[in-house]
Amino acid sequence: METRERARLSAYWRSIAREFTPSAPPSSLLVTHLLPERPAFVRAVGEVTNLRAVLPKPKSVHAEAKREIEARFAVDELSRERFADPETALGYLETRAAGEPVVLLDVGGYFAPSLDELCEKFSGTVLGVVEDTENGHKRYAERDRLPCPVVSVARSPLKEPEDFLVGQSVVFSTEALLRGRGDILHGRPALVLGFGKLGSSIARLLHAKGVHVTVYDIDPVRRAQALSQGFGVARDRDAALKSAGLVLCATGALSLRGEDFTELKNGAFVATVTSSEDELELSGLPDGYRKTTAADHITRYETTGHYFYLMNGGEAVNFLHGASVGPFIFLVQAEIIAGVHALAGGGLDATLHEISAADRSRIAATWLHYYNER
Repeated sequence: METRERARLSAYWRSIAREFTPSAPPSSLLVTHLLPERPAFVRAVGEVTNLRAVLPKPKSVHAEAKREIEARFAVDELSRERFADPETALGYLETRAAGEPVVLLDVGGYFAPSLDELCEKFSGTVLGVVEDTENGHKRYAERDRLPCPVVSVARSPLKEPEDFLVGQSVVFSTEALLRGRGDILHGRPALVLGFGKLGSSIARLLHAKGVHVTVYDIDPVRRAQALSQGFGVARDRDAALKSAGLVLCATGALSLRGEDFTELKNGAFVATVTSSEDELELSGLPDGYRKTTAADHITRYETTGHYFYLMNGGEAVNFLHGASVGPFIFLVQAEIIAGVHALAGGGLDATLHEISAADRSRIAATWLHYYNER
């Protein structure tokens, strides 16, 4: 990042911190993608909270960004297993923030399985959770009850620019991998599983590139939306799998079970927009499939009479090229900090919440002050 850009970004975060620093800053644990632009956001979290540990998403760690963060904050390994077992999760929280009020900043619902234990037995106080993603939002929303407030920014209007641009980056990376092995998108019918904000962005960009796109979503409302926008909509998901040359998984949940892979058209490519643990049941792939490297970041799975290709090992394909969405990411990152402010202020009941429209307006106005060039 150029010196001028660093200065502008620092000024932006100083303004956000002035607006949303709690009167009594809590401690925090931060789950995050550690991409090249992320240290500025991490430092901002450190300004408004006592940041006790950064937990990088394991498949999206930029080495230089990690070194920069490690110089100022504790960086710990993140895994689903660490927080799936309540006792293990509780022990970890005690080592980092014993006796303190703490906010858990989440990306993907990592704290959801152990949240009851953390709220009931932690020696300090869990003030609440701020969740960034749609699949994480669902993990908290599907619980019968919540033991503390959860502020979700996953469905915020401020996240829409990020979602649109992530869709573009997914298509860019998918096309780059195909071209890297002498192939192209055109002539390869695409099936997009999931027509939410990411899936719809992917479908629109593929269509703009001249690709024949079919959409499937479990929600009939979204299927109707896809049809109204001119996309083919699969009546039968399994039949659509058999005819697609490219399958893009954008459900934010389990898209393909083990048995689904056997239904793929020979030579089909599969790519995802989130981690394989969320979208793909690779462990359920039937016995007999052999795995070989077909090209950089493309794995060939083959058994007698059938083969398909998996991009980036099933992890989010756009992270191969930085997954950058430019300065628009700073909008939702600021909303995460506003979520900290809301939780630290108290008064929220133990349900799902969103940031107020007034706070979103303040964030957008601040962002425009620094990033609207006209």
